[in-house]
Amino acid sequence: MENANKIIKISTTPLDENSSKVRLDFDGYSVMEQCSNTAQHGSFFLEEHSLFFLLDGSLKLTHGKDVFDLKKNEMILFKKATFLKFEKSANGGPTYDCIIVSIKDAVLKSFLTSSDMKPIAKPDAEANPVIFPMPECQIHFAQSIKMYLSGTYPVQEGQIHIKMMEMLYNIAIGSQPMYAQLLQFDQPVRVDIQSVIEANYTSPASLQELAYLSGRSLSAFKRDFQNIFNMPPAQLIREKRLAKAKDLLETTAMSISDICYTIGFENVSHFSRIFKDLYGISPSSYRHHL
Repeated sequence: MENANKIIKISTTPLDENSSKVRLDFDGYSVMEQCSNTAQHGSFFLEEHSLFFLLDGSLKLTHGKDVFDLKKNEMILFKKATFLKFEKSANGGPTYDCIIVSIKDAVLKSFLTSSDMKPIAKPDAEANPVIFPMPECQIHFAQSIKMYLSGTYPVQEGQIHIKMMEMLYNIAIGSQPMYAQLLQFDQPVRVDIQSVIEANYTSPASLQELAYLSGRSLSAFKRDFQNIFNMPPAQLIREKRLAKAKDLLETTAMSISDICYTIGFENVSHFSRIFKDLYGISPSSYRHHL
């Protein structure tokens, strides 16, 4: 069984090994369905903009201090480079069923430039993720995409492309707040760097992705970061992760490997080495001396 605290990247790998899942991958987007009948938890990193359609069960998503509790026939949209913790359950029913659609920037830009939708005013502040009830058209979309995921019939990329355009039109027509989110994905709004770091320091986001999340170019992000913290981003993120590790060693019974993955490192040996470099003692020895 895969370690539940290890960060799983979407859309490059399935979420876990205890759920049945089917996925279709094409140039520009992927569609995945998860089904399970047991409660599961973990964390994942969204490599592309991702839309969650919950068809059955319950799904709790946590991003920083924000918690999103999805119920049956609800949906939510997140931009790329978002780090989430999840808890999913069949919620007393026979199964948990969720479809996750991941969309690359190129597909989104193509829709925004080629569709006949009238532009709407983009909000000055960042449009945060919000849970919405799935309108009838999106329920039909999700159910129809399941046919392509069933493996019963051969699927051509053109068919999935049409379904993706249908989904985006459904958002643009029936969910203006979510459509405003999509517009910001193309041109992110500047947000506070400190809040971006606080929400993402345990995620595997690259500096380029953190810059995107802050609404800045990479060079502007590095410059503003230095002005605020008087140190490079990698140093601050490493120190915050290790401080969090120290706290977990003191206050929990989590294993060293679980702590390593929880705070965003992907290699236990590397984690142990830099912990010792900072504190002069290995994580296991530090706990032993408490």
